[in-house]
Amino acid sequence: MFGDMMGMMNKLKESQEKVAQTKERLNTVLIDEKSSDDLLKITLTANRSIKKIDIADELLQDKEQLEDYLILTLNKAINKATAINEAELAAAAKDGLPNIPGLDKFM
Repeated sequence: MFGDMMGMMNKLKESQEKVAQTKERLNTVLIDEKSSDDLLKITLTANRSIKKIDIADELLQDKEQLEDYLILTLNKAINKATAINEAELAAAAKDGLPNIPGLDKFM
């Protein structure tokens, strides 16, 4: 039994390391999102850090319109990044977990 416990502890440590490595890698995964008319383009990482915002000159003329564009486009980009982030981290965690009966019901 003690040997099994040590094996499980080692697997948990490996899982933690895989999750940490995945989080680091997600800093390099870029998500590009743009408005439907290409007037606003946003790039962010899968960890939801904004890297770049391109705004067409015509959007700079109307503050309210620019705010609306930013809200809509940022939300779309963040939703995509969140989906990628959660899927990647769940996969990394699941791969490294020890085989504990019934645990798969929670994943």
